[in-house]
Amino acid sequence: MPFAQLVIGPPGSGKSTYCDGMHQLMSAIGRKCSVVNLDPANDATSYPCALDVRDLVSLEEIMQDEELGPNGGVLYALEELENNWQWLEDGLKELKGIWTRMCIVWALRCTDGALSDDYILFDCPGQVELFTSHDSLPNVFFRLEKMGYRLTVLHLLDSHTITRPSLYISSLLLCLRSMLHLPFPVVNVLTKIDNLHNAGPLPFNLDFYTEVQDLEYLLPHLEAEQAISPLRKRDSPSSASDPDRPNPPSESDSKWHKLNLALIQLIQDHSLVGFTPLAVEDKASMLNLLRAIDRASGYAFGSEKGVNDSVWKVAMREGWGGQMDVRDVQERWIDGREGFGEVAGQAVQGGSGDGMSEGVERVGGDGGGGDEDEDEETEEMRRAFEKRNDEKGIRVVRKG
Repeated sequence: MPFAQLVIGPPGSGKSTYCDGMHQLMSAIGRKCSVVNLDPANDATSYPCALDVRDLVSLEEIMQDEELGPNGGVLYALEELENNWQWLEDGLKELKGIWTRMCIVWALRCTDGALSDDYILFDCPGQVELFTSHDSLPNVFFRLEKMGYRLTVLHLLDSHTITRPSLYISSLLLCLRSMLHLPFPVVNVLTKIDNLHNAGPLPFNLDFYTEVQDLEYLLPHLEAEQAISPLRKRDSPSSASDPDRPNPPSESDSKWHKLNLALIQLIQDHSLVGFTPLAVEDKASMLNLLRAIDRASGYAFGSEKGVNDSVWKVAMREGWGGQMDVRDVQERWIDGREGFGEVAGQAVQGGSGDGMSEGVERVGGDGGGGDEDEDEETEEMRRAFEKRNDEKGIRVVRKG
């Protein structure tokens, strides 16, 4: 059965960067992976693009011919993709044929009519209405499901949203609306967690924001932020007469308080939203997220577990790379943000490329400069497992 990730999220949340990093990670652990670009506004992909919706429809041409703006042009382009579904279906079938021929060349078992080892990453547009209210993108997803793909939605959000209570509550509502609109397993992700060292101290530990429980404790911080809002001051009649004088509770304050309580209660009543932190440049963080996605999609519970898998697939299933808890993220990137920033800066200066690209390239290794001895050991392990695979299949031996 083929698997696919549907990567959604607001603009700037890191969707293309994630697709690039995850593609390299999967290639490093032995999973055959392809990336499909469904964003007609993304004209400079950093990853090898197997299929590009811009080959079907161009955003620039739509904006010129239909006299639409960028947002309207993207919606129009997705409607065009829905109406020309055969183009995407034929492209995916062609990818299937390529992978099948590769399986034959490498003497791996491929079942006829199934993409057993194919894994697709769909890089989707960033307009939030596409995955909260518009029907074209969900209809494309439903047709992918009918083709036999096991779909998992990956909703990316910039971790900067947790630095302000109002942004955090808005992000929770966005995630909740997306989860209700898309009937697929959803993994919500806080990206760029390694950039939190640039923000000020958070009122709570990171697990408060990732587990999304007891949001009532956030209420005083939310109201304190709203108290200095220009909109709140405009609605308060006493602030107009004397801006420096503390305002007594007013009817407007009561309305804001009731609205905040209603939003918090709505989120907690559904109890659906939770987050996984992610730093794309960090190998352990990427592996931790991949394990969460595998559990959500069912990839980790394959019926033919351990048969004809590469050494890296077995290592991933057995928890290779260790487990990363949210407390580890808290300690590394929030509590120790200054020390980690210095170490990361030294690592970037000592490398041969820029921090982001080189960090993504190292995601499948140990993060060093390419240890030759380790590469030789890796190749030796791979050859040994392939030989055993040809004879009897891979056997996982656990030391007691």
